[in-house]
Amino acid sequence: MKTNDVDYTGRVVPAAGRKSNLSMFMIMLGFTFFSASMWVGQQLAAGLNWWGFIWALLVGGLILAAYTGALGFIGAESGMSLDMLAQRSFGSKGSWLPSAMISFTQIGWFGVGLAMFAIPVAKQLLGLEVTPDHMPWQGYLLVAIAGILMTASAYFGIKSLTIISYIAVPLVAILGTVAMVMAVRQGDKGLIEQFAEGTKNLGVIAGAGLVVGSFVSGGTATPNFTRFAKSAKVGLWTTVIAFFLGNSLMFLFGAVSSIYVGGNDIFDVMLNLNLFYIAVLVLGLNIWTTNDNALYTGGLGLSNIFGKSKKAMVLISGIIGTVAAVWLYWNFCGWLNVLNCTLPPVGIILILSYFLHRKHYLDGTQPIKTVNWWAVLGVVAGAVVANLVKWGFPAINGMVVAAIFYLLSELLAKKK
Repeated sequence: MKTNDVDYTGRVVPAAGRKSNLSMFMIMLGFTFFSASMWVGQQLAAGLNWWGFIWALLVGGLILAAYTGALGFIGAESGMSLDMLAQRSFGSKGSWLPSAMISFTQIGWFGVGLAMFAIPVAKQLLGLEVTPDHMPWQGYLLVAIAGILMTASAYFGIKSLTIISYIAVPLVAILGTVAMVMAVRQGDKGLIEQFAEGTKNLGVIAGAGLVVGSFVSGGTATPNFTRFAKSAKVGLWTTVIAFFLGNSLMFLFGAVSSIYVGGNDIFDVMLNLNLFYIAVLVLGLNIWTTNDNALYTGGLGLSNIFGKSKKAMVLISGIIGTVAAVWLYWNFCGWLNVLNCTLPPVGIILILSYFLHRKHYLDGTQPIKTVNWWAVLGVVAGAVVANLVKWGFPAINGMVVAAIFYLLSELLAKKK
């Protein structure tokens, strides 16, 4: 790779390439500002009372923070991306499986995110009628403009992601919170009383499962960003706090919007408060912070598979996601949710492999096989279980199965 590659594609990030603690916190917090999480907040508000909602946030948030925190620690201490870690745990060619899975999923969410911005703006700003069967050309133009801007930020890499995060994170957090408070104040009931209304048919465990599932797939890509942290401790605490805080805000925005003014997210809250232009700004920035991270991850994954530069792969990923955005929005969200369950098994194998062979990872002596078939089988089996077994937490079910496969391979290797 070129020595001026500021994203250190395929290389360990050296001390000179590490970012400040504040920059890392902003990047990770922006990563969690995900509009789809607000939809989950709406589901939680519909099925749980206030205290059930809080417990679901705490239980699910702690599980998600533990998973992403471990990956954040590993990325920061090793300086390696997800794909570099996968080469050591899955093999040089075996790593193509997790790279393909994370790239496919993140490019899909990138496209969905574009449509999540363009469709409501087309309806509200331009007064267009948008249905699953019809999208006026103005709507496609909005998708194209958003796609170009978000692809550009991912193309220029970690520096651009940092700038976007510094702009978007404070604005989304402050304006979203103000709108949420305004929505509560215009209601005639407090949060506890408002949450008590409706049919409450969701258990705390099921609610916590929704919290975990909301961002566990994206969270698997955590090492791609924390590898720029100054130390393992910084990678750990920035990830844990950012995921817990960022996701909780998104769930609150979605929950409050649904119980006070209806709608899917804070965008609808702001519309009902006659804050249209602020709503467009917050929606766009909220999606941008996650979309550029998703596309950056997709580019790194494809670079690992095809051996091409990250920038070229980001451009290709951005074009695919932009062209397919509207179709993905109407047809693929369900499939993307299925794919979300396939990535936690990847993450747990990365974690186990690293901590079982930590010394070799850090001194560069960890052997790289061509394919570690036990790791590959663990991911496949874990993904099947996560999608088919309805008991407990799907993500954790998948991780347990994948872990069993991987640990079995380690035991067999020791007996040889």
